[in-house]
Amino acid sequence: MDKARPISDWLPITKKEVDSRGWQDLDVILISGDAYVDHPAFGTAVIGRIFEDMGLRVAIVAQPNWKDDLRDFKKFGKPNLFFGVTSGCMDSMVNHYTASKRRRSTDAYTPGGKAGFRPDYASVAYTKILKKLYPDTPVLLGGIEASLRRVTHYDYWEDNLWPNILSKSGADMLIYGMGEMPLRELIRLMKKGVPFTSIKTIPQSAILHPRDKALPKNKEWEDLVLSSHEKCLRDKQAFAANFKHIEQESNRVKAKRLIQGVGDHNLIINPPYPPMTEEQIDTSFDLPYTRMPHPKYNKRGAIPAYEMIRFSINMHRGCFGGCSFCTISAHQGKFVASRSEASILKEVEAVTEMPDFKGYISDLGGPSANMYRMKGKIQSICDKCVAPSCIHPVICSNLDTSHKPLTNIYKKVDANPKVKKAFVGSGIRYDLLVDSYNKNNDGSLDEYMDQLVSKHVCGRLKVAPEHTSDQTLKVMRKPSFKHFHEFKKKYEKANKKHGLNQPLIPYFISSHPGSTEEEMANLAAETKDMGFKLEQVQDFTPTPMTVATIIYYTGVHPYTLRPVYTAKSSKQKKNQHLFFFWYKRENYGKIRDKLSSMGREDLVEKLLSEKKKQQKQSIIKSKARHKRGQKPRKRR
Repeated sequence: MDKARPISDWLPITKKEVDSRGWQDLDVILISGDAYVDHPAFGTAVIGRIFEDMGLRVAIVAQPNWKDDLRDFKKFGKPNLFFGVTSGCMDSMVNHYTASKRRRSTDAYTPGGKAGFRPDYASVAYTKILKKLYPDTPVLLGGIEASLRRVTHYDYWEDNLWPNILSKSGADMLIYGMGEMPLRELIRLMKKGVPFTSIKTIPQSAILHPRDKALPKNKEWEDLVLSSHEKCLRDKQAFAANFKHIEQESNRVKAKRLIQGVGDHNLIINPPYPPMTEEQIDTSFDLPYTRMPHPKYNKRGAIPAYEMIRFSINMHRGCFGGCSFCTISAHQGKFVASRSEASILKEVEAVTEMPDFKGYISDLGGPSANMYRMKGKIQSICDKCVAPSCIHPVICSNLDTSHKPLTNIYKKVDANPKVKKAFVGSGIRYDLLVDSYNKNNDGSLDEYMDQLVSKHVCGRLKVAPEHTSDQTLKVMRKPSFKHFHEFKKKYEKANKKHGLNQPLIPYFISSHPGSTEEEMANLAAETKDMGFKLEQVQDFTPTPMTVATIIYYTGVHPYTLRPVYTAKSSKQKKNQHLFFFWYKRENYGKIRDKLSSMGREDLVEKLLSEKKKQQKQSIIKSKARHKRGQKPRKRR
C-alpha cells in the first residue's frame, strides 16, 4: 500500500472524508456488501467513479452494520437524488453458502477474509432498512444479485419460487447488467429536472407499475407478456417457458420489453442497451481508480478477492458461450465488448507503477480469456439472432473467431520492459483452439497456442470441459469431450516444442442436470485413462437466471419442456461426487459396490484395478515378512 497517497484520491466512505471536501450534502449514497476497493473489477468503484465523472457528490457505505442501531445507514443523511444498493460482486447467498448449503467460514470481499459482514439476501436487507429510515428517498438496485433476480426466479437456499427483487425489497428501480450506460442516462435526465418517479423508459432498467394504469410508452419497443408470477407458482412449466423468452430477449440486439404481472403491479423490464462501443468501455476503465482498497482497511488484513486481481487486466466483457450453468451472459450479455489496445496498455503501465509490483501480471483476460475482439462478421445477421450461444451446438459461421488481435496484444504487453511475465489466468475456451471444432483457417489458432504455451502459462493451464458425456454436455451447451482429447494433444505438443512441462488441469461439475451416476463413473474412468487425478471439481449450484437452475427446479428443459434427469437429494449428489475421487482409499469400497449394482464390472476393473494390485502386493509382502518372523509394518 502506498501510504503517501492522499485519502482524497479515494471516494469518501466516512463523514470526516465528506466534510474534508467541503460538501454539505451528497447527491448519491452507495450501499455495498463488499469492502470498498477502488478498482475497475469492483462494481461499486465503477459506479461511484461514473457518478463522480458526471459531477455528482457521491459517498460509499461499505459493509454497513445491519444489526445495531443502523448508524452506518444514517451517517451521511439523505442524498439529494437516490440511494444505490448492491450486494457486491457476488450474489450474497453464493458468497455465504456452499453447494451443499453449508455456511462458508470466509468472505473473499472482506478485509482479512472474515465472514459475517453482510446479511443474507443483502440487497433486500439493505433496501428495507433504507425504506424504513428514508421512505421518501428512491432506492436504486444494481449489481449481480439484483440483476439475476430481476424476474420471478427460483431461490435454491429457500427452495422456493420468489417474485422479482423489486417486489421483494421495495426498491424503486433496478438497473440490470453492466450499468454504465443506463446510469449515465438516468443522471442526465435527473440533471434536467425529470423526477425519479417519472423515469420509466430507460433501457436496461426495470420498474414496478400499477396494473390498472396504462404502460409507459416507447414507440420503438414491442412488448412480450410473460406468465404472471402467480401462474408460475401454480405451474412449473409456465415458469420454465418464461425463461426461454427472458434469455432470448436478454441477448438480442433489438429486444422486446418484458411485462410480467405480480400482485397489483406489472413488472416492466426494458430492453438492454446495445453492447458498449470501444470508446464507451474505454471511458469506464480509464476513470481515475487508485486500484487499491481504501486505506481504512490497512490494519484489518488483505482482501482476498483484491489480492487475486490486483495485478490483472480485464480486456473485454461479455461471453458468447451461453453455458447452461453460467450467469455471465445473463448479466454481461453474449456480445463481447472489447477495450482498445491503447486503454489496455495504459492500464498495464499503471500496474507496473504500483509500489509492490514485482514484474508479473497475473491475468490478461476476461470472462473467457480468448474472446477478445470476437464478433459477428455481418452485423445485420447478429441483429436478428435469438440463439443464446454463438458456439453451441456449432460455432456460428458468422462469428469471427480469429485470435490474431489477442496474440498481438499479448506480444505488446510482453514488450513492456517492466513486465517480466504476463500470465493468462482467466478460463480459456479450449474448443475455440482446436480445428475439429473451430473451422477458422487464418492460422491464428496455432499462433495463439504457441504464444500462450511459451509465454503465458503460470505453471499449469486450467480449462473447463465440465463433463465427458455427450448427453450431459448437450444440456450444458458444451462441446463433445472428443474435442478436449484433441486439445490435450495439441497442448502437449506445444509444450514439448518449447521444452516445457506445464500440466493441464481440467475442471468438471457433478450433479449437473442431465448427469447420472453411471455417466460420472464413465467420466472418472475416461479421465483416469488420460492420466488425470481430478482436483478442480465442484457440485452444481443452482443460481438464478440459468437454464440449469430452471431444469433443477422444474424437471424440464425450458426450450423443449421435456423432462431432464437431475440429482437433487444429498445422497444422489454425494454419489456423483464420489467418483471424482476414485483414487482415495476410503472411497474404494463404496465405488466398487456402486459399480457392481449398476452392472458395470468393466468400470470396476478400469477404476480400481490398481487398488487391487496394491492390496495383493501388500498381502504378499506381509506374508513374506511373517515367514521371516518380522512384525508387519504399521501404516503411518
